[in-house]
Amino acid sequence: MPGDNLKSYLHLHFIVFVWGFTAVLGALISLDALPLVWFRMCIAVSLIFLFAIVTKTPIKVPMRTFLGFMVAGLVIAMHWFTFFHAIKVSNISITLACLSTGALFATLLESVFYRRRLIGYEILMGFIVVLGLCIIIYGEHLAIVLAKVMENPEDFWSILAGGTYTNPGHYWGILLALSSAFLSATFSIINGKYAKEYNPVVISLYELMGGVFFFSLYLLFTGSFTADFFMLSGLDWMWLFILGSFCTAYAFIASVQVMKFISPYTVMLTINMEPVYGIILALIVFKEKEKMGWPFYLGALIILSTVIINGILKNKPKIESN
Repeated sequence: MPGDNLKSYLHLHFIVFVWGFTAVLGALISLDALPLVWFRMCIAVSLIFLFAIVTKTPIKVPMRTFLGFMVAGLVIAMHWFTFFHAIKVSNISITLACLSTGALFATLLESVFYRRRLIGYEILMGFIVVLGLCIIIYGEHLAIVLAKVMENPEDFWSILAGGTYTNPGHYWGILLALSSAFLSATFSIINGKYAKEYNPVVISLYELMGGVFFFSLYLLFTGSFTADFFMLSGLDWMWLFILGSFCTAYAFIASVQVMKFISPYTVMLTINMEPVYGIILALIVFKEKEKMGWPFYLGALIILSTVIINGILKNKPKIESN
């Protein structure tokens, strides 16, 4: 594989920062996961189609490729749906911790799709990223538990039991979030192949169109397309437009473009910065939320360092014997 293009790598980080804002928008929009994703894709498809017309971008592709784009669209749509649904049934912390496994899934899938051997440091970095996010999410709670154990070591087991999760929804959320991570990695692998051959505008248009098509079929057959389905508040329409335009149409096309120069694994590992960016943006927007403790900064430092090291290793000139 050729070394990553540094400009594309930095552009990818900006895109991931934009994606981090989707968590804030998801909290601001008062819709359930399925209609939220459907409206998001509809807005994005409309804007990308207009962009293709204005720029006179040829959108004709072979039927086989078109069907591949449609399937890829279903994959990304299901990724978004399982992500938002996982947050609904459990919480953001559990979802983000599980979503960080995407880099590990990408490593395994790359070895299958590209028929290359697994690289040891890729697996190691994937685990380090998971560790960093776990520190962010559970570090403060663990510090409290350890402090209690130090005070009353004889109550070790009761203290430990009191810190476990018993809500069944959390386990369902973990399953959904892991599914979301797998779907995200799968989508990156699929797009990694398409990005080398096709215009990113065309790819984004047909993939998002595929997501709209399959979700529309489901909504149609379940009788969900009612008058109330389209009755949204002015604020919801505003946040949805920002989500569908800047955070989806632009970010989607730009992410496909950078995949011409960056491997799917690097994309997935960098996407692990999305939770960090999302938490920072949420703290800025929702000022009433408490400040982050030291575990957040430690975990963020671990993730950021891992992503930077990966970028250096990927951009370092390599001599490959194929």
